[in-house]
Amino acid sequence: QVQLVESGGGLVQAGGSLRLSCAASGLTFSSYAMGWFRQAPGKEREFVAAIGRSGGTYCADSVKGRFTISRDNAKNTVALQMNSLKAADTAVYYCAAGWLFLRTTAAEYSYWGQGLQVSVSS
Repeated sequence: QVQLVESGGGLVQAGGSLRLSCAASGLTFSSYAMGWFRQAPGKEREFVAAIGRSGGTYCADSVKGRFTISRDNAKNTVALQMNSLKAADTAVYYCAAGWLFLRTTAAEYSYWGQGLQVSVSS
């Protein structure tokens, strides 16, 4: 079955950096766009960044210039490099896989990881 396993979360001070990774298995990775979403307590899940099959990327305005998404099709992994972190970035972060095309809506993603906590102290 399809599995998406995230790693790399944790606690960091404001202004610091974290790198999240997501390892995918059970699917033809190169056929999927990959995305990162996040959900803060009491809020809806929101789009963070996505990368298409050929490497085209799109980021939410709130993270542009600070976060970078990348993928390695040979290793079936996608990463989210997060720099200049703010307290507002505190959330559970989810990796997701969507068939073929880059998407920004959670409902259009077919597979999800279990999520991992990112906490930024101010």
